[in-house]
Amino acid sequence: MQQWIQLLIDGLTIGGVYAVIALGYTLVYGVLRMINFAHGEIFMMGAFTGYYTLNGFEKHGSLNDSVPVATIAIAIVLGMIVAVALAVVMERIAYRPLRHAPRLAPLISAIGVSILLRNVMLRVSNAQGKVYPEVFPRTRIEFGEIHVLYVQIFLVALSLLFMAALYLFIERTKAGTAIRAVAEDRDTAALMGINVDRTIVTTFVVGAALAGASGVVYGMYVTTVTSGMGFIPGIKAFTAAVLGGIGSVPGAMAGGYLLGISEAITTKLFGAQYKDVVAFVLLV
Repeated sequence: MQQWIQLLIDGLTIGGVYAVIALGYTLVYGVLRMINFAHGEIFMMGAFTGYYTLNGFEKHGSLNDSVPVATIAIAIVLGMIVAVALAVVMERIAYRPLRHAPRLAPLISAIGVSILLRNVMLRVSNAQGKVYPEVFPRTRIEFGEIHVLYVQIFLVALSLLFMAALYLFIERTKAGTAIRAVAEDRDTAALMGINVDRTIVTTFVVGAALAGASGVVYGMYVTTVTSGMGFIPGIKAFTAAVLGGIGSVPGAMAGGYLLGISEAITTKLFGAQYKDVVAFVLLV
């Protein structure tokens, strides 16, 4: 029984990351009916921003506290800012001019942006993986055979916080209402006085902010980041969005956790080498 509880904990940990990234996919698809295949690279850029931020603090001796809360918060915020800046530029240059083009055109543009961002970071990082500074204690909380790392608790809590914040934003704010209106019928929303262009940019901003923050926390969890790290989590998050019904915010959350738990069970039953197969099987 304890082994299955451990699998559930591990699945919820990584599933939270997939769920938050999937929210970006589902928001953009809901508004534009387009899959942003560069979203995984936005996640990757957030992870690298977190690394360079925390590494800078470490060099100046600012990571001496047991859990440097302020430093972690700064890293997450900077990861979000960089991700948002990239998303705004990407929407303006790569997607907006193709909004009325055949549906294949923005897809190709998204893949091009993905390749560009990956190669930029490949150059910046000198084609080397970067090891995150240690910001959480190595000790873990143990209950018999069940063990939980502090970073896991932080990751799960932050994922739930982001999901709750997004739900309230979509349901309770004027900008969220505009997003729902544009997703329902773009032309009618425009006739009602909603600024469609601004709403689309807002959608990209929200999705990118979530991806950037997820990248930082994911980097703390896996400890090593690379320029190609966005591809697999991006595909898995896309799978989570599809599982939950792409365009549905609650569905993306559920899909992320389902995928994470499925991976944890697969790892236990068949070995870690098969865990990435789960997403592709579910996607098919």
